[in-house]
Amino acid sequence: MRKYIALIFTLFFASAVFAQSQAEVIVTSTFLRKMPNAASEKVQTIEKGEKIVFEKSQETNGFYYVSVSNRTIKGWIRKETVRRLTNAEKVKQPKPPTQVVVSSISSKPPPPIVAPPIAVKTAPTAAPTPATTPGIVEDDEILRVETEEVALNVRVVDGNNRTVKNLNQSQFEVYEDDVLQPITALTTAQVPIINALVIDNSRSLRTQLGKIIEAGKIIVASNMSKDESAVVRFVSKDKIEVVQDFTPNKKLLDNSLDNLFVEGGQTAIIDAVYQTAKKIDGYQKSAKKEDAKIRALVLVSDGDDRSSSFQEQQLFDLLRESQVQIYAVGFVDGLSREPDAGNASRQEKAKAFLTRLAQETGGKVYFPGSIEALPQIAADISAELRTQYLISYTPTNQNHDGTFRKIKVILAESANKEKKIVTTRTGRISATK
Repeated sequence: MRKYIALIFTLFFASAVFAQSQAEVIVTSTFLRKMPNAASEKVQTIEKGEKIVFEKSQETNGFYYVSVSNRTIKGWIRKETVRRLTNAEKVKQPKPPTQVVVSSISSKPPPPIVAPPIAVKTAPTAAPTPATTPGIVEDDEILRVETEEVALNVRVVDGNNRTVKNLNQSQFEVYEDDVLQPITALTTAQVPIINALVIDNSRSLRTQLGKIIEAGKIIVASNMSKDESAVVRFVSKDKIEVVQDFTPNKKLLDNSLDNLFVEGGQTAIIDAVYQTAKKIDGYQKSAKKEDAKIRALVLVSDGDDRSSSFQEQQLFDLLRESQVQIYAVGFVDGLSREPDAGNASRQEKAKAFLTRLAQETGGKVYFPGSIEALPQIAADISAELRTQYLISYTPTNQNHDGTFRKIKVILAESANKEKKIVTTRTGRISATK
């Protein structure tokens, strides 16, 4: 009987039985810290989509110990920011092909090796309770970090309306719905400014347009190399025009201001602000902290809306979800002071609307007594945009319910009890899942 050399195949699977759970940041950003404390020094900003790994299931004081960058950088991250993915989000990673070891030589080649197909695994979707630690799980288990970092532009002035500089993080307190919040970062470094000049070109401002153009040029002239501005003219809801899109080119911006002209129509201020605020908020939007920008809308109008399609509340709902500050310059003296059916005059309504625009967004409103005040107003707006504190905090209320949260920033009293006024936006709409 002819003898054949026996073949012995031994199968080895390269994948480990267990692996540490991984996570992915799905919001704007969060912080890796040296110690398990919200006030601890930041090790690194963790951006959206970045993978993290839980280290030996360590947890303490509401924080998990994790690593990033292929486990080369380690630190602590807030515990309540972790949730499990839904079934649809869980996809099992392919296992390495089976390895074959041949124990002796044969005159015939071994059969071809076929890699196992990729399988989709479903798993329970329930989120871990606060007492649950991710621990060691199967290698296809993926977690995500889910938290919010809220950014605020904060202005501080003294009793003489002069900017207060050189304040530190410990001097600020941030409250959301009257609950003290942990401040995660504060910077006074100058960041690029994205702004739009939104100018009423209706006949109600025909005598002021020349000075308005000059004031616009003052704001443009203050732009630095990384700043960008746009110019928008509006009359009625069908006459809202981006005369010059965002650009750092001052000559183009000045030319667009020179080309503004007055025409008839029923003023649509709400529509103009709505469309422009949405444009500003979405321009060059980035989740990275180093890409932070101050976003502002400078509105020049009499504040008397006549024909907008959007309702006033729709506009304020949008502004609560955006990072756009509004600086309003209202020429309201030409409006009627006679009370209407609602017992408020057109002038009173216009002033209230412009004031609310500024207050709710952390901006400022001006009602110049004469056209000659415009150059100084333009200079003030430019200066205030460059002297703001950028404060970030992590909300203690992590419910993603789309509700409005009131925001208040308080400054600790100085030794000499000098009066200081702190201004920021009045609230925000919480994120929804």
